[in-house]
Amino acid sequence: MTCRDAADSSPNAASSSAARPLAALRPSPASRAQVWELVRALAAGGATVLLTTQYLEEADRLAARVAVIDHGRVIAEGTPGQLKASLGAGTVHIRLTDPARRPQARQMLTAMLGVPVQAPADPAALTARVPAGTAGQPASEQVTTALSALAGQGITVGEFSFGQPSLDEVFLALTSHPGTRTPTSPEATA
Repeated sequence: MTCRDAADSSPNAASSSAARPLAALRPSPASRAQVWELVRALAAGGATVLLTTQYLEEADRLAARVAVIDHGRVIAEGTPGQLKASLGAGTVHIRLTDPARRPQARQMLTAMLGVPVQAPADPAALTARVPAGTAGQPASEQVTTALSALAGQGITVGEFSFGQPSLDEVFLALTSHPGTRTPTSPEATA
């Protein structure tokens, strides 16, 4: 059965085809959306679906439970929300209006938040995982204080978000092995 066949079928037809593997899937946004709909229909019909994917956004949207596998062993398991909460942290994403100020902003955030600040490929972006609360100050207050300090130094933040980490961030935190981290930018090694 192809994705097109499944998408054109009713949910009952999709459920009855559970024993037949999908074939001829082309990696495109349309085919991925069709697979998502098929998986939802199968699960809604009571079927247990084992989905293996490197697209953790798919797992976040489709899975009732997620298992993280590292070197062939399950190292964590739970709902997407449980896995995100297990980090005990929130994640702040910042995009500066002036990319030239990123080194200074990164240094200030590292000092104020007390955690490593990552410099992704986007030259204006910074990301940090902030502990749930240190020294009695909630993570949200730590981030607010840090953003105010940046403004006080004339470093303008164009956008920011603060919330639960993504499943990608959970996976990286759980599977990081000392000495094997790949820098995301030249600044990451500084």
